[in-house]
Amino acid sequence: MPHLIGTYQCKADPKGRVKIPMALTKQLAGSRQQAFVIKRAVFQPCLELYTLDEWNGMMEKLNKLNRFKKKNNDFIRRFTAGVKVLELDATDRLLIPRDLARIAHIDKDVVLSAAVNILEIWDKAYYEKAIDEAAVDFAALAEEVMGDDGDDIS
Repeated sequence: MPHLIGTYQCKADPKGRVKIPMALTKQLAGSRQQAFVIKRAVFQPCLELYTLDEWNGMMEKLNKLNRFKKKNNDFIRRFTAGVKVLELDATDRLLIPRDLARIAHIDKDVVLSAAVNILEIWDKAYYEKAIDEAAVDFAALAEEVMGDDGDDIS
């Protein structure tokens, strides 16, 4: 999947279909014809959407884990729990499976948020709460994650 940009507010219809906004479908143009994989997120109450190519790359990494270690098997089982293959329909709608929608509390108001090479799918209220909570100490987090101590000139 290309590096995606943007956050988009959408609506889910009663069947759980979400119309992908035009700005996002343009970014997905090269991936549009292939299948997608949807799964629950590891750290947040949201879903993650991968192109099949991205997912296959992730599976190659998981396949290198030693399955004779219980923690590796447990991780693989949990990471792949509820995974589904999806396709966009002819009108660029994504049908979110009901079981995954329940896990992510997705009902009507949905946020699609680009996260580099995947798309996060959130219930709007949970997304706003997560953003608000992360904002409290984002400066410290940014310094810890992106700060580079090796290039300081004294």
